[in-house]
Amino acid sequence: MQAEASALKTASEVVPLAFPRGKDTLCELCQGAARLQCSECRVTFYCTAEHQQADWVGIHERICQLLVPIRTSTLVSLQQAGHNETELDKVELIEICRSVAQSKLSEGKHQEALPAAQFCLRCSKDVYGPSTVKMVPAYLLLAEANMALGNLSQVAELLSQAEWAGLKSPEHSAHHQLHRSLGRLHTATGNLEAALFHFANDIYFASEEYGLDSTVTCGGFFLMADVFAKQEKIPTARSLFSKVAQTWHCHLTKLLETHAQNVQNPDMVLEPSYGEARRMLKVMLEFEQNYIRKDSAQIALVAYCLAMLWFLGGDSIKALGFGSTALQASQLIPNHDLTEPIQGLLQLVQSLQMEQHPGSD
Repeated sequence: MQAEASALKTASEVVPLAFPRGKDTLCELCQGAARLQCSECRVTFYCTAEHQQADWVGIHERICQLLVPIRTSTLVSLQQAGHNETELDKVELIEICRSVAQSKLSEGKHQEALPAAQFCLRCSKDVYGPSTVKMVPAYLLLAEANMALGNLSQVAELLSQAEWAGLKSPEHSAHHQLHRSLGRLHTATGNLEAALFHFANDIYFASEEYGLDSTVTCGGFFLMADVFAKQEKIPTARSLFSKVAQTWHCHLTKLLETHAQNVQNPDMVLEPSYGEARRMLKVMLEFEQNYIRKDSAQIALVAYCLAMLWFLGGDSIKALGFGSTALQASQLIPNHDLTEPIQGLLQLVQSLQMEQHPGSD
């Protein structure tokens, strides 16, 4: 036990529990019986050092000290201060955990996202109750993490609870997210017709909330296209992929123009989290490149979008790579309207590289 604790010096230390603490001694990660205690906050417990390390990396490092006032509140302090302050602290924790989990999911760190998503769900239940509409985002977040890890039975259970909680919700955004998650589950289990039904509903509710040409809505078009591709309905899939590419092209062109206008502004955020967009566009590019009858115009469009995404994200190497792919494809079509913008982006990336590395060839 001492060896396990000492192995975690790089994170928060854990120490063996000196005596039983009743219901408090549940592992933060798995809710099993705990025998180790975080030495920093002393209000968080674990069954093994491995679970402590996973929780530290996943979320505990961010919220360790925030847990102290919540978990050490006595009946007297609650009576004096009322429940409002504690509830506000928990709402803050929910938002932190949601943000961390979404960021890790966007980066493809699905295992690391689990602790934050699990804590978000538990804390949401404490604040809102298990069956209210405000629980839906927490259920969906944990379902998304488990979906990526292939834990489909857990996903089905979580989505069932989300459906029940969101049944009477008038919010289009909640319904769009729920249908998207259900569509993904049915896609993973091979029930493609059910998946198409849910993605169609996803698109409807997303378009009502964000507009038909929103990048949020086009995620539903992408998922529907992916199902049609699995069904070998290639013309339909290509048509929907084209809709997704056009939406992202319009969005990214505006972002690029904004970047050009604010290039001297040090406060401008140039690294938005577009991990999901990169993944979608890469799938679309590979789909087109691997198809026997290649569409050079579509390859140019998708590769150009990827080049813009990586440029705005600060990766000039990948921006040049995808930009070169886009330029080669566009030059196969006489007088293609993307050739000039692609060349302009490549020149911009190369000039920035020269500024950053003036001595390199």
